[in-house]
Amino acid sequence: MKNTPEVSSDKLENQFVFSAELLEEKSFTGRGLIRLKPYGLSVSTDFARPFLLLKDDDHKYTLPVAVNPLEAGVALSQANKSVAPTTPHRFTQALMESLHMSIEKCVFVEIKGHYQYVRFFMKNHPTQDSLKMRADEAMSLCLHLDIPIYASKEYIEKSRVMNAEMDGVSADIKAHPGIIQKNHPYIM
Repeated sequence: MKNTPEVSSDKLENQFVFSAELLEEKSFTGRGLIRLKPYGLSVSTDFARPFLLLKDDDHKYTLPVAVNPLEAGVALSQANKSVAPTTPHRFTQALMESLHMSIEKCVFVEIKGHYQYVRFFMKNHPTQDSLKMRADEAMSLCLHLDIPIYASKEYIEKSRVMNAEMDGVSADIKAHPGIIQKNHPYIM
């Protein structure tokens, strides 16, 4: 991989991370990785985050991916074949095509707190060969561009633990609704 300057770990939370920080990665040659495809979207009316469910072809492995409500809405609208296709990713797609760039695959690589991270492996980027970002901000792009999605068995198992923890947080919010405060003038 190409060499880039170190990125401070305290700045990783909401930023793109190029291939300088590869501590979470192993050799992603395809061995040990399971190809996953979208299976469904779990949404609810309570305070739980929506989950995109990814499954392998044999339905042996299921990876729940917590997504933000915006990503869930985009994924749903992109999947609706009864209306004219609309997506916020059309510009990204056109830009990448104009630069002759493509994303070859998306691999789930890390769980930090209640966030899952993926690494996009790119072709024809002028300086980088991969980009790491939060999965909850990238799944609808993967679906729109039909990017192959992979995860290891170990990662899928760790995600089950994270999912159980998030269910516990959701139950706490339901039991104590005062925890949620109105923090925006347009939210009722």
